[in-house]
Amino acid sequence: MNETAKLFLFNLNVIVMKTNFSVLFFLKKPKNSTKGAVYFIFLRITVDGVRAEMSTSRNCEPERWNAKAGKVIGTKEDVKTLNAYLENMKAEVYAAHSQLSVDGAEITADSVKCKFLGKEEKAHTILEAIKTHNEKMKALVEKEEYAPGTLRRFEVLERHVEEFIAAKYNRTDFNVKRIDHEFIDGFDFYLHTVKENDTNTANKHIKNLKKIVSICRKYKWISTDPFFGHTLKSKPVHREFLTADELQKITQKRFTTDRLSQVRDFFLFSCYTGLSYADVQKLKLADVSIGVDGERWIFTYRKKTDTRVAIPLLPIAASILDKYKDHPYCLPNNRALPISSNQKMNEYRAPVKVA
Repeated sequence: MNETAKLFLFNLNVIVMKTNFSVLFFLKKPKNSTKGAVYFIFLRITVDGVRAEMSTSRNCEPERWNAKAGKVIGTKEDVKTLNAYLENMKAEVYAAHSQLSVDGAEITADSVKCKFLGKEEKAHTILEAIKTHNEKMKALVEKEEYAPGTLRRFEVLERHVEEFIAAKYNRTDFNVKRIDHEFIDGFDFYLHTVKENDTNTANKHIKNLKKIVSICRKYKWISTDPFFGHTLKSKPVHREFLTADELQKITQKRFTTDRLSQVRDFFLFSCYTGLSYADVQKLKLADVSIGVDGERWIFTYRKKTDTRVAIPLLPIAASILDKYKDHPYCLPNNRALPISSNQKMNEYRAPVKVA
């Protein structure tokens, strides 16, 4: 190696000392090798503890290999030629690393390898990540491991992110490696302004986006966390609650349609059991049995947390169960109550007001 190449390699070494980047050669034993067989010489690139390896298309007898120096032992012309080939290859890998630094590209072991080989590293996008996540979640929803509402929230996230990228960047997708605080803050601003989300609603979308980015890190699509140092500001929610008098008024209210009467009954059942819509919807008559006190209790598992609960069946809740035990929907579907979809329940519940 001439003086110019040595000086170039020295300068590159000074640069990469700060980046946890290293290059070394090592021998790899071939499969089904026999005594006296030659070993393959491989090159290993390491960036921040992550490795990428490739063959040099050269080989060497293990007894002639200097592992510490990463070169072949000897002074013959063929040995000098091989060592010069390895040194030149190493210098080109360092040059690839340097070019990535100049370009401002993310430096990984694979990106340096691809740059050296003249190949484009496979780029992953944020919409690809969200779609992959949603497809898997959809399959798990069918197995009742996730609630349909959870999937819908990520489907909304997918639409919002796609529209944001089109509006701000005039693109159809976005490389996950390019996501930074500017992207996150821009998306947050977009949710507040264009989508007119309040602070807490926008925060939910940002948190869901953060989950997707965390999955990208798990898949090693990105090596750093763009959410590091990013904070969310939430506003406290002051929830109103019903008084005993208001509950009594709802109980006594008469409706002109069976549909509204049913909605009122299911709402009261949730109030007197503390069960959510999802828990009431999946409740079976078999979940109601006699407790140690001789009274009827509900023994079930929360759908969201899979936590076992035991709930005493108060008189009003018990009367509602008894009212619908022979309903034509309940018997064939093994359900305690004929609950409509959550969307329909909320729609029907609007006319059920306290007088």
